[in-house]
Amino acid sequence: MKKTILLISLSLSILSLMAQKPTIYHPEANATADIEAALQKAKAEHKYVLLQGGGNWCKWCIEFHSVCTTDKHLDSLINENFVWYHLNYSKENKNLDILKQYDYPQRFGFPVFIILNENGERIHTQNSEYLEDGDKSYDKKKVAEFLKAWSPSALDPKRYEK
Repeated sequence: MKKTILLISLSLSILSLMAQKPTIYHPEANATADIEAALQKAKAEHKYVLLQGGGNWCKWCIEFHSVCTTDKHLDSLINENFVWYHLNYSKENKNLDILKQYDYPQRFGFPVFIILNENGERIHTQNSEYLEDGDKSYDKKKVAEFLKAWSPSALDPKRYEK
C-alpha cells in the first residue's frame, strides 16, 4: 500500500512539473527601466539589445527561447552580441507605450524581435515568421543568420572600408 501511494505521489509530482509553463516574460516588470538597464549594459559591453516581444501565453515565444538557450551556437551568438530582454505583451500588461515608441511591432504578431543599437536606436524589427522551420519550431540556420546580420560587428562601418 505504501508503495502504491508513493508511486501515485511521485507520478503526480512529475505531471505537475511537466504542466508548469516557463516564465520568461514578467508582466509586473517595469519594462522602461529594464530596457534602460539593458541599454547601459549593452553600451558597456559593446553589444546591441535584442528585445523579444511576446508573452508566456505564446507557444512560439517560448519555443524561440527554448531553441536559442538549448542550442550552444545560438546561445553563444546571443550572449556575444546582444543583451536579450523579453518585453511582455499580455492582458496584464501590454506595454503599449513602449511598443508605440518602436513603431508598433506587434503588427507582425508574436514573438517579434526589435534590435536596438547601443544608443537605444531601433535599427531593425523582425517578423519571427521568417525564422520558422515550416513545422513547429525555428530553423536554427535562419536564426543564426538573423543574429549575425544584426550583430554589432556586421554593422561596423570599418568592416566595409577598403
